Amino acid sequence: MTIAPNWQQAEQVAKEISSAWHADAPGGVILAFDAEGDKLSVAAGLENLSTGKAFSDQSVGRFASITKHLFCTLVLQHPDLVSLDDPLGTHLPELCEPLTAVTVGQALDMSGGLPDMRECLSLLGLSVYTETSEEANHAFMARQTRLNFDAGTEVSYSNTGYRLVEMILKRKGILLREFLKDTLNAELGTAFDAPHVWAEPVKDLCPGYWFDGDKWLQSAAGLQISASGSAATSARSMSLWLRALMAGKGKWAGILDQLSAPRKLANGTVTGYGLGITDTVLGDRVLIGHGGSHPGYKAYIMMDRPTGTGVVFLSNRDDADARGTASRVMAALLGLPMPVPTSTRIPDGLYVAEKGPFWLEVADGNATWIDDACALYEEGESKVSTRSATSQLELEWDGEALIGTVGYVPRRLMPVTADTVAEPLNGLWRSDEGAFLEIANGALTMGAGPIRQTAPLTALGGGRYLFTLVDSLWTKRVCLNSLGPDRFELVLSRARMIEYKRVD
Repeated sequence: MTIAPNWQQAEQVAKEISSAWHADAPGGVILAFDAEGDKLSVAAGLENLSTGKAFSDQSVGRFASITKHLFCTLVLQHPDLVSLDDPLGTHLPELCEPLTAVTVGQALDMSGGLPDMRECLSLLGLSVYTETSEEANHAFMARQTRLNFDAGTEVSYSNTGYRLVEMILKRKGILLREFLKDTLNAELGTAFDAPHVWAEPVKDLCPGYWFDGDKWLQSAAGLQISASGSAATSARSMSLWLRALMAGKGKWAGILDQLSAPRKLANGTVTGYGLGITDTVLGDRVLIGHGGSHPGYKAYIMMDRPTGTGVVFLSNRDDADARGTASRVMAALLGLPMPVPTSTRIPDGLYVAEKGPFWLEVADGNATWIDDACALYEEGESKVSTRSATSQLELEWDGEALIGTVGYVPRRLMPVTADTVAEPLNGLWRSDEGAFLEIANGALTMGAGPIRQTAPLTALGGGRYLFTLVDSLWTKRVCLNSLGPDRFELVLSRARMIEYKRVD
């Protein structure tokens, strides 16, 4: 059914959202477009707190993971060099099993089980500010011998697949930054860039900010930026590109079809994540797009192909609700219902699987699965859902347990019955990567010097414990899962394979 876009209603909603961005604080822009051009642009707040310059649709920011569909477009431009069916080991022989058997397609569609580099570093006690190089990161991943899960059996977000496929293309002389500058910018008049490190100057780039509870601070990150999240541009440039992508002419013919085509797990389950493109369901309509998040930046793109309309959201404040903003504006534009939030269908509390490091906390209408938090919405008569393809969860309470799927995998989660911290955990522990931690008196200590922190262990039962690490603007809840008397793993949603062994 053809829907006549309601631009006036969309603009009203955009103004309601942006009214929270005060004139003396970081801000953002909401831009909506159709095939003919930009139809509305609502901005508020500042792009730079030092200069006092106002945010606009020409403000340049980091679009973070929205880079992924741009990189996948580059991959699809070179079928002679790399195929989605190629195992990674075909092009990167230095990888260990089982990483070598993960296909390029699985690496890009979040079903590869590849551990995320950033979360691996957190589990080794390294801060978000710790600088790392592309070469050192790749060498680290080449040493790994475990996946988060068997490739093709689950969907769980990770940036590492994009790092590895970017290395494949780099060795063949194909670079994302050159593609953006020499092709997109040259043909469309856009202003895309893709810096390799955070500190690298980018023309007109506005700082990102986070609020520490008292004041706004500029954000930073040490991890080398890969094709999983390196793109920087303005909302106006992003809109120009998305219009060209949806028009699908010339070299862009059929590209969006390939990016958004349904992908399947090994058992045939169709997922909502394609190649750098994810589904958002509003009412009976499937919109496509992607979100982006770097420290101090939030962004989202969302498109409706039947009407040729879309929205670009870009903000330089870490507390912005990117997905919610894009969804609300598109819902207003197309007269679609927003999903109904819920906080009563399943009981609040802490839940755990029968075995393994799989825990879930439900609180105030949100679900946190292995430290991946999402809002919950009503689904059917009795279920709740995240309505997220990258953080898929659909569960219901049967009176004793939560049953359903998480990551498209069947799950049964029981309320936690806590036990005490086992005495054998006390002692000094070391990872093969050289990181140390200590457990004593029911608490875990990690880090050295002024970044040394001690966190109490909360028992989940079955040799599993939760503890909290604080790293600047990020707070991470880690699961310690015992693998034997002298070995355990530390687990976050995107990294489930960092092991520690007892030091004799």
